[in-house]
Amino acid sequence: MIETTDRTSFVPSRRRMLGGVLAGAAGALLVGRAAEARPAGALRVLIATNEPWGTYHVRPLLAEAARRGWHLTQLVPDYTRIAPDEQVPVATPDDAPPADLLVVTGAGDWPADCAARFRRQPLMASALAYQQPAEAPRARELRPRARLFTASSPAEGRAFGRYFGTRRPIRAVGSPQTDNLPPRRPEPGLVLVLTSVTHPDETGDAAPGTELLLAGAERLAAAGRRILVGLHPREDRSLWERYEISDVPSVEASARAEAAIGIPGTVFPLVAAVGTPLVGCTDPELTVPGYLLDVCSSTIDDPAEAVAAVDSAELPDPDVLADAVGPIGGSAARLLDAWRERHGAYGASVTTEHAAYADSPISMTSEVGSAM
Repeated sequence: MIETTDRTSFVPSRRRMLGGVLAGAAGALLVGRAAEARPAGALRVLIATNEPWGTYHVRPLLAEAARRGWHLTQLVPDYTRIAPDEQVPVATPDDAPPADLLVVTGAGDWPADCAARFRRQPLMASALAYQQPAEAPRARELRPRARLFTASSPAEGRAFGRYFGTRRPIRAVGSPQTDNLPPRRPEPGLVLVLTSVTHPDETGDAAPGTELLLAGAERLAAAGRRILVGLHPREDRSLWERYEISDVPSVEASARAEAAIGIPGTVFPLVAAVGTPLVGCTDPELTVPGYLLDVCSSTIDDPAEAVAAVDSAELPDPDVLADAVGPIGGSAARLLDAWRERHGAYGASVTTEHAAYADSPISMTSEVGSAM
C-alpha cells in the first residue's frame, strides 16, 4: 500500500476503481499520445510529482518537448482525477509506455514509490515547485540513483538540496513559466489576489492563511480596489466567486495588476519577475522557504494592514530577485537539455563519488552549483 504523510491512501477504493473504469477511455487516449512515433534520439520521460494528479507543473514543458519530438508522461495512481481534455499525457504505472528516464519532482511517497517501481530507468530530480528546506523522510531512497538535481533558481536550489539531504550541485535552469513573460501593463486600482489551497486532498496538502487573505481582499475591495483572483489549480473556487477570477495563469494575470497580495508560494518569484510587487499574507502556521518571503515588499498577519501594505508595495532588490527567480528565457529548453546531458553522461548507475555525496548530510553553508 502506498501511503501519504496525511495517512490517505493512493490505493483505489471501490468507488475510485469504478471511476477509473469510467475514465478508462480518456486515459487510454492520453497514454496513446505518448506512444506515437518519435524522431531518432528523442527521449521518452516519465514524471512523478508530489501532487500525483497535479499536472499543472508539467504543462509548461509540453511545448518544448513537442518541438523536440520528446514524449513526457506523468505517472498518476489512476485516471479518476484526470479531465478528459487534459493536455498532459498521463499513465498509471501499469499502463506506462516504455521510457528512457524517470524524473521525480520531490521525495514524497508517490515519487518514491514510482522510483521503486521503475528501477531500471535513470533518475533525475527536478524541482518544479517549492519544497521545504528540511530533509524529506524518503529522500534517502532516491539520492543514490539521482544523476542530476535541478531547480529554477539558486535560492530554490538551496532549499531543494536540503530537502533531498544532498551537498551535490543543484543546476539552476530557470522556470519554464518565465519563458514568455507578459509585458507589464498595470491597470489603475487593480490588485491580484494569489490564493493557495484551503482544503488538503489526495492530490496534495493545503497552506494556512485563506481566512487572512479573504479578509484582506475584503478590506481592499472596501477601499475601492478592483480584485482579480489568481486561483491555485486546486483551490475551492466557491470561496472567491464574489470577485473576478482570472481565466489566464497567475503569472500572465499579474501583468495587469498594480500589486499582488497572497499566500507565498511557487508563483511569487515569477510574479515579481513580471515586475509586479508582492505582499505576503503569513499565517502563524505557514511554513515556506525564506526566499519566497524575500521577494515580498512586506508581509502582513492582520487584514487591517492589507491596504497600506499594497499601496506601498515595491519590488525587491535586483540581486534578491535574481537569486529567487533564476535565469529567464529558454528555461524549458535548459531543463530538457540537462536531462539529455545526464541521461547520456553515465552508465547504468551513478559514480562512486556521487553515491558518496548522496548519503552525506547537507552543509548549511554549501552553495548551489550552476553547472551551466
